[in-house]
Amino acid sequence: MAALAMEDAAAPEEDAMAAGLLDLLKPSVQQLDLHVHSMRESQVELREHIDNLASELGRINEHQKVALDLDPYVKKLLNARRRVVLVNNILQNAQERLRRLNHNVAKETARRKTMLEASGAFITRPAGKP
Repeated sequence: MAALAMEDAAAPEEDAMAAGLLDLLKPSVQQLDLHVHSMRESQVELREHIDNLASELGRINEHQKVALDLDPYVKKLLNARRRVVLVNNILQNAQERLRRLNHNVAKETARRKTMLEASGAFITRPAGKP
């Protein structure tokens, strides 16, 4: 019985710490999400530029009277494009995991806040007082 009472007393402290931790991490997670999103956009743009350059090199190679061997350069560009696509996929997966983590944390925080409010243990402090 005493252990249950101690557990109930510790729960608000744990919930307050979880809420504080969420408040601390949420801006960083949102900023990281924005950076990942902008990185993905630049990766797509880079991939498009690589495709355009590879096709342009192919056309130049076809129209050249002097036989220039541009195939190795085209292969290097295509290899770079493949790596860009791979990095983009990794970033997309990381962003999706980050989004799910953020959603789960927000859901858990809301659940705990509702539990605290329902139990009457949630005490709001007056503004200006710690």
